[in-house]
Amino acid sequence: MEEENMNAEVADAAEAIGNVKLENDAEEAGDVSAPLPNDEENSKAETSKKKKKKNKSKKKKELPQQTDPPSIPVTELFPSGEFPEGEIQQYKDDNLWRITSEEKRELERLEKPMYNSVRRAAEVHRQVRKYIRGIVKPGMLMTDICETLENTVRKLISENGLQAGIAFPTGCSLDWVAAHWTPNTGDKTVLEYDSVMKLDFGTHIDGHIIDCAFTVAFNPMFDPLLEASREATNAGIKECGIDVRLCDIGAAIQEVMESYEVEINGKVYQVKSIRNLNGHSIGPYQIHAGKSVPIVKGGEQTKMEEGEFYAIETFGSTGKGYVREDLECSHYMKNFEVGHIPLRLPRAKQLLATINKNFSTLAFCRRYLDRLGETKYLMALKNLCDAGIVQPYPPLCDVKGSYVSQSEHTILLRPTCKEVISRGDDY
Repeated sequence: MEEENMNAEVADAAEAIGNVKLENDAEEAGDVSAPLPNDEENSKAETSKKKKKKNKSKKKKELPQQTDPPSIPVTELFPSGEFPEGEIQQYKDDNLWRITSEEKRELERLEKPMYNSVRRAAEVHRQVRKYIRGIVKPGMLMTDICETLENTVRKLISENGLQAGIAFPTGCSLDWVAAHWTPNTGDKTVLEYDSVMKLDFGTHIDGHIIDCAFTVAFNPMFDPLLEASREATNAGIKECGIDVRLCDIGAAIQEVMESYEVEINGKVYQVKSIRNLNGHSIGPYQIHAGKSVPIVKGGEQTKMEEGEFYAIETFGSTGKGYVREDLECSHYMKNFEVGHIPLRLPRAKQLLATINKNFSTLAFCRRYLDRLGETKYLMALKNLCDAGIVQPYPPLCDVKGSYVSQSEHTILLRPTCKEVISRGDDY
């Protein structure tokens, strides 16, 4: 009997040792997937805790959504600090090698911070124009439209002196006025159902400018006119590339633009490219950096170069297809190349100090000076214009009674591809 008990005890002890060994082996092998029966409940509790933790961390990672009306700066919507790339178009023919060139890719890696800055400005542009398109309607004061748009830009871009903000005044030229019109303080112009409004506004980060525009018309009879400039701009962008001649882009734009007709109140008009308006190269703090992109054939033979920014913009008109300066001036800009010019009027010196501090060589309008608290400055402003320090940019108009549409995007000729930085879901 005692012997039997001893044998049973030895067997139990061996079994226990075997179980311990099995446990140790399982632990060493990291075999969590096969827990021992008596550990099952504990492991279930642990996994449910882990799941809860995972759910909590998922909630934390959810990105903030933009409000309506927009008020959250885009830097908060993209906490990684990486802003979305624009539309990528590949180079053609002689430039195909660039797509896979390791040397060109390295050049792009070096420029990444600058690309990211300009993409941030583009993201602000997209969000602001989406909001404005949703609220603009006939009967609104032009001043209200502009101020709503500009204040939204200021919030979303986290306006900060010359480091981030509005790149130039909001152009909201109507009907036969093609460009450079914004209301001065006290202007009571109202947007009407039959108005054709060109909304042209700019954003910038560290002087890297997004210049992008679209046309608003409520009456569907203007649809072909709007489509003409939109498709002409797309044709121009498609033609752009490193070593492409500017005149070839103008020819491609004109061909598409003038293939459109529009019937307005029973009369059919061929849409014309406005021959004395152009797209342009863009530099840091310089909206017009020296090269012009024509929108008709027969322009200059100058070529586009790697690393350049361009505003590709087109204007379609039912009028003469030629603009002249007219109406009260609202747009001004300090000359980019101007050195020190002595001024006699103390008020002009004072105004120049305000311009240097707040705008530098970026364009501004009278409303912006009013907003900064400047008063009775028109004489001083004229003095700065007469001295050649500041350039006035009066509205540009086709013949009265005609209608003009505009479409514009900012592109970057990257070493490996062409990026339409300001492209969005809308246009």
